Amino acid sequence: MCGLPRLIQRLACEIQKTRPCLIVSPPEIHDHLRTVIAAPMTSGSRPAGFRVSVSFQGVAGLILLEQTRALEKRRLVKHLRQVPDAVLKDALRVLRELSEE
Repeated sequence: MCGLPRLIQRLACEIQKTRPCLIVSPPEIHDHLRTVIAAPMTSGSRPAGFRVSVSFQGVAGLILLEQTRALEKRRLVKHLRQVPDAVLKDALRVLRELSEE
């Protein structure tokens, strides 16, 4: 499906504040472009099959893979630690499954 979104402003259900994000784009993308593909993390949402559980900086939360988006690298105000490999692999698996449906 294709659509024509208005990307200038955020809507109520979209993430709007500064929060940790999982960078899911491979180095081949973010080493050569000014953008990364990122999925926001939150501690205040409900679990779903397309969200991956994560414990990050001592806080239990979810990676909101349904809100994955491209961001300019200059929006990344701070580099944070890595998530465990198992969490990254699970997130990439869910993204693959979402794109196959």
